[in-house]
Amino acid sequence: MSLIWPWMLLGLLAVPPAVAWFLRLARRRAARRAELAALGLVAPSSVATDRLRHLPPALLLVALVLLVTALARPEAAIPQPRREGTVILAFDVSASMAADDIPPTRMEAAKAAAREFVLRQPDSVRLGIVAFGGTGLVTQEVTANRPEVLAAIDRLSPQGGTGLARGLQTALSAIVGRPVELGPAVGGAEPLSADLGYHGSSAIVLISDGENTDDLDPLAVADLASGAGVRVYPVGIGSPAGTVLEIDGFQVATALDEPTLREIAAHTGGEYFAAPDEGALAAVSDSVVAWTVRTDRIEVTGLVAAVAALLVLAGVGLSLARHGRAV
Repeated sequence: MSLIWPWMLLGLLAVPPAVAWFLRLARRRAARRAELAALGLVAPSSVATDRLRHLPPALLLVALVLLVTALARPEAAIPQPRREGTVILAFDVSASMAADDIPPTRMEAAKAAAREFVLRQPDSVRLGIVAFGGTGLVTQEVTANRPEVLAAIDRLSPQGGTGLARGLQTALSAIVGRPVELGPAVGGAEPLSADLGYHGSSAIVLISDGENTDDLDPLAVADLASGAGVRVYPVGIGSPAGTVLEIDGFQVATALDEPTLREIAAHTGGEYFAAPDEGALAAVSDSVVAWTVRTDRIEVTGLVAAVAALLVLAGVGLSLARHGRAV
């Protein structure tokens, strides 16, 4: 326990004079009782056998000490459970996300799901946005500012191919705070074998249709994330039956690739969610963000003052009941 105003403890200097005053008062009363007992006005035994006669003043003395302590504004270190962590929303913005097998389109369904996810998170959870197609790009650095995160989601639009490894790689880089590469270090990037530290309170929500058109293996990045304690929670966008999408005058078949997304989740200890519906969002929120215990310093002046007030009431009440006087 600590004190905000420790100088207020100088008020405890009043305790010894108060004790001396009470002892002097008690001696005078004892002498008076002895005189009255000698005259036969009171029973001599009543003076010696009252073992609880000092209890009321003792309660008042403790109350005085607590009241002075309350004036010093005490603080206590109290452990409090809270949900916290860092979550990167990695969006697939490839051209296939314009497909309409999930109305109105995969992209709009993904954005709506992401908005709902962001609004579900407590203030203690920090969020970032990564957009990936042929390459990965951090479109919103990790922040607790919800309007900035929502604005970054609204700016997303589909284009290009799908590089799942690129998206995971960029999201992992945003978590560890430095570039992460899947090969020998180039331009200051970390090689695959580099120690990325442990980030157990961080997670990646991978929102994608799972169709990988890049040469890099997303499972290799998933293993790297797993080594850093980062779980990946893929959310599948699209239908396994698929649809046909027209891109630049060409008819392109596209379908949800669930096996790849499930493998990514399995490699990191995460969980795959088949659709961005309300139930899946609730499950993602519960799975991604961890409960931790953080010790906060909380002022307990009111509690100390309340205990002091109860002791005053108890001391005065006991004294009135036994002796007919407050002190």
